[in-house]
Amino acid sequence: CATAVIVLILSLSLSPVLCASQQTVQSETQQVKGIVGQSFSFQERVIKIANLHYGDLDSIANVYPGKEGNIALEKRFENRLRLNNVTRYFTLSDLQIDDAGVYTVENTDEEKKTTKFELTVYNVVSKPPVTECDRSSCSVVCSVDNEKEVTLTLYRGEEILNQTSSPDLTTDPSLHLEVEGKNYNSTYSCVASNPVSNETVLVPKCCSEDGHPNDADSEGMTLGMVIAVICVLVASGLVGLAIYLRKRGNEHSQGRRSEQIYRNWSHTEQIYQNWSRVETTLT
Repeated sequence: CATAVIVLILSLSLSPVLCASQQTVQSETQQVKGIVGQSFSFQERVIKIANLHYGDLDSIANVYPGKEGNIALEKRFENRLRLNNVTRYFTLSDLQIDDAGVYTVENTDEEKKTTKFELTVYNVVSKPPVTECDRSSCSVVCSVDNEKEVTLTLYRGEEILNQTSSPDLTTDPSLHLEVEGKNYNSTYSCVASNPVSNETVLVPKCCSEDGHPNDADSEGMTLGMVIAVICVLVASGLVGLAIYLRKRGNEHSQGRRSEQIYRNWSHTEQIYQNWSRVETTLT
């Protein structure tokens, strides 16, 4: 009888603890990704009462019956953290890199349930520029601005030729491609990617199969050289004509001046002769 009483007492004392442990449900941490400038929703549906925690901070937002609109309790999340009235998810807008971290949704609608989200925020990857062709070796180089978890890949068609990444964000990844004649007609592309985005650039064909510049490029260069020569010849002709006309003008002006001087001299000499005659007559 004493044993039965002891068992009954222990059962009554442990039952609240067992009930409390049954009422709290925890899920595994979900690894989630967001993009700078966009919105992210923590997909744990809130019906009536819930709190949102961030890292070591206390509740950064809470919801209870009758409370709608701006629910953020921390200034850094002000006007960015809301409860979506349609999905009933906590939603954080205008994401920034430093918004990354662990968020916990504590839902107390029926049973106490906590759901953790480890959020990583990325920039959209930049488009990889391709440098001008090196015609002597039929090669190009593509590169990309380095960011978190950025990978640069060279493809021939669907085949990966080369791939690189760098954990050192001060160094931009780059890849060199030298096209062999037998593969010249293949399509090459340079792809920059990270976990949330990718950018593809087609690699230009800068050499022909025999290692010389493209025919189109050669024709363009030849046409350009012809036009340049014609321009030089026309310019030279115009300059020569201008010099010739100026010289003729100078010669014409000089002849007119010489003729005028001769006329003036003749007139002076005639006056002198007439004066001499008059002087002789008077004598």
